[in-house]
Amino acid sequence: MRSDILCKMLPEFKRRLPVYKSAPTDRCDKVSSQRNDAGAACMNVIWIVADTFRQDHLGAYGKKPILTPSLDALAAKSTLFTRHYAAGFPTMPTRADHALGRWTMSFMGWEPLPGDATTLAEILASNGYHTAAMVDTPFYLRGGMNYDKGFQTFSMYTGQEGSVTRLLTHHHHESRDAREAWRFEADRNVAQTVTRAMQWLQLHYTEDFFLYIDTWDPHEPWDAPTYYSRLYMPDHDGEVVQPPYGFWQEAPGYTEEKVAKARAAYAGEVTMVDTWIGYLLRMVQNMGLTDDTAIIFTSDHGFYFGEHGGLFGKMTFAKRPDGSMFQHGDPGSAWTFSPLYEETTSIPLIVHVPGAEPNVYNGLTSAIDVMPTVLEVLGQDIPQWVEGSSLLPRVRDTSTPGREFTVTTVPFADPGDPVRSVDNFRRKLESSLVTTVSTDEWVLLYTTDEGMSQLYHLPTDPGQEKDVIADNPDVARGVHQHLVKFMRDTNLPERRIQPRLELRM
Repeated sequence: MRSDILCKMLPEFKRRLPVYKSAPTDRCDKVSSQRNDAGAACMNVIWIVADTFRQDHLGAYGKKPILTPSLDALAAKSTLFTRHYAAGFPTMPTRADHALGRWTMSFMGWEPLPGDATTLAEILASNGYHTAAMVDTPFYLRGGMNYDKGFQTFSMYTGQEGSVTRLLTHHHHESRDAREAWRFEADRNVAQTVTRAMQWLQLHYTEDFFLYIDTWDPHEPWDAPTYYSRLYMPDHDGEVVQPPYGFWQEAPGYTEEKVAKARAAYAGEVTMVDTWIGYLLRMVQNMGLTDDTAIIFTSDHGFYFGEHGGLFGKMTFAKRPDGSMFQHGDPGSAWTFSPLYEETTSIPLIVHVPGAEPNVYNGLTSAIDVMPTVLEVLGQDIPQWVEGSSLLPRVRDTSTPGREFTVTTVPFADPGDPVRSVDNFRRKLESSLVTTVSTDEWVLLYTTDEGMSQLYHLPTDPGQEKDVIADNPDVARGVHQHLVKFMRDTNLPERRIQPRLELRM
């Protein structure tokens, strides 16, 4: 394998996996007798994940005037999924769901992949695909996370050459070191990661491949070049606003103007992500891969920018009496009551399969469904242990029913437990977790705390502004029973199930 160019520019981690074979003259010869259900033979797959990308910020969904022309163009020739939900929440639990195709929140938290678990990349590598991952999400390897399992080529970028090896001291994150050296748009995470993916494609596009691209953008800090922010706030001064992870009105120094700046900077970073994905998609076209490369775009979760009374963050963090945030490891550092509304649970999903008609799918789907979709697109058997359902039948026929319900939750834990969430620092869980159960019409935000669960009717209240649990107790109980069944079906430990058997309205 020619990797000399890449090796000069970034670290590569090679795993001892079955050796992939170079493509024959007819690159589809080895599977020419197998055609997948979308009608295409010998597929490659490019799977793109952009962290913290709100569904309503992708223009194709028609909800906000955000500039995402590249992804909109992809969606126009793909299947756009409108009710796609996160499963494990937030960052690394979703990556585990993606890698394994399982409801991982039932048996693991924010932690390394189990050593005996088989990943999507391992399955594909053992079946002759060159598996490659280009990532800049900082938690793939730190602390032995093991999320490179199965990738024959694994390249990780943290914003600046060499910074991945720096140690965390005095609560200092290496990404700060990286950003101090940034001068140009091309220095940003998404630019570096997509560029490396494009370089890898230049070396390997004639092979049968699975290319996974995972960028931290548009996760905070929202520090795209100011000209992106000014697309949405013409007088934006470039201030990088950090979210307080709570209600912004309770945080010292926060104003409506500051939150508006953050919204504009976030929208600008979304547009920057779209720009660089567009460069990649154009290269795929130029390489002649259009007819035999499936492309998937999705995210892990969304974010709040003042909705629901002023929430600013994706979870709520304990504060000091003066409203300031605790530092990592300080006494009192804890996660508090964190509701999971649509802004965080509903995520974008575009699935492009050559040969399939473009369409919109409105049924319920989950993050765990993407992994088996990749397997079916590539004509591979789906292992019995996979809990997700391939979306390929829904790509072919949008009248195919979706899930009866979906579940989104931080990996199951109880008050007092030490947990990792949002980052890889362990903190105490101060109050009960919120588990969101979504059906076609109803969404239940469930908690074991009495009087704290909420019920919303999405068709009449898409913004989830009116809790109607008191008016619809039977509906709430019915949705709660979906959760009870889910916990049993996924073999959640009994000590976790027992506190959740009752809906205390």
